[in-house]
Amino acid sequence: MSDAPGRPGGHAAQWYVGLMSGTSLDGVDGVLAEVSATGCTVTQHAAVPLDPELRAELLSLNTRDGADELHRAALAANALMHAYASVVHELLARAGLAASAVQAIGAHGQTVRHQPQMHGGTGYTLQLCNPALLAERTGIAVVADFRSRDVAAGGQGAPLVPAFHRCVFGQTARTTGVLNLGGIANLSVLRADGATLGFDCGPANALMDYWCQQHQPGRLYDEDGAWAASGTVLPDLLQALLAEPFLSLPPPRSTGRDLFNSPWLLQRLQVGGALQARPQDVQATLAEFTAHACAQDVLSHAADARLLIVCGGGALNGYLMQRLQALLPGVRVESSARHGLPPLQVEAAAFAWLARQCLHGQPGNLPAVTGARGPRILGAIYPA
Repeated sequence: MSDAPGRPGGHAAQWYVGLMSGTSLDGVDGVLAEVSATGCTVTQHAAVPLDPELRAELLSLNTRDGADELHRAALAANALMHAYASVVHELLARAGLAASAVQAIGAHGQTVRHQPQMHGGTGYTLQLCNPALLAERTGIAVVADFRSRDVAAGGQGAPLVPAFHRCVFGQTARTTGVLNLGGIANLSVLRADGATLGFDCGPANALMDYWCQQHQPGRLYDEDGAWAASGTVLPDLLQALLAEPFLSLPPPRSTGRDLFNSPWLLQRLQVGGALQARPQDVQATLAEFTAHACAQDVLSHAADARLLIVCGGGALNGYLMQRLQALLPGVRVESSARHGLPPLQVEAAAFAWLARQCLHGQPGNLPAVTGARGPRILGAIYPA
């Protein structure tokens, strides 16, 4: 099969763009990458913050605030595509590359509902996206709607990154853990025998960011975890947080803001007697909650791992990384930057890789991870 540009099917590396806006709702990350059957090399990375009004609207749609959701969701998807397109244009300009050189854009969209295996058994997952508009704005084919086929096949539709983690971080000689700390934390276990496990651990930055925004005006997140480090962990609150039943569910499991949201946190603050606590003590406890939930999953599902590669925005939180290392003394906890891919590029690169899988007719899911009935080609293609 030819490896000629514009004709996917061979093994040579080709240009793809990956775009990701995650649960943290802080912005859009994009990468331009050379992707092949055996690897992914990022050559450019660009990011734009979400417009504050769009960010507030996406959060409102996620938490079911307000009326006329269908109309608002359609307009929010359009606005998000304009942000996506600006990232694509910046990537191409930096690389001096024409749109025609790119095989496809992998566009995740913005998750506003995630309820798989519910409502009669199938459930659904919903990412706001208008791939047709993105294709028009960029002149590049777009692959989108990656999660719904896995859900239709009885799976959770998430996480989808473990297969990519296997491709770029898998080490044949030893079991390795890959922990993505976005709004939600998800763990990939890459076993030495080639088997791969993956699931969501619970919240990573979502609750910490929310609490910081409530008590640190003008700040979207706790930079380097400095505010959390200034506080003291509240034991009763920590136990109330760790009592969440989701944390003890066996894989496959996935979650999002449908569960870990502000009402959930406020209820635990009442149970844990922390409504009158110092805000920085609550922040310290939320960081400890994330660290404990993730560390426990590593110990339970990757007991033989001696390396934990951490990516996502949480990898830039020095305090959180310190707490993970303290709770996992037998494991080297390291940023993905030490393994060839900076933390803020990993998820976007995963969707570039998933776009290639779709165009090449290759499965993108791992049934052992999502619970789907079998491997499935993920995504819908919107030609340039």
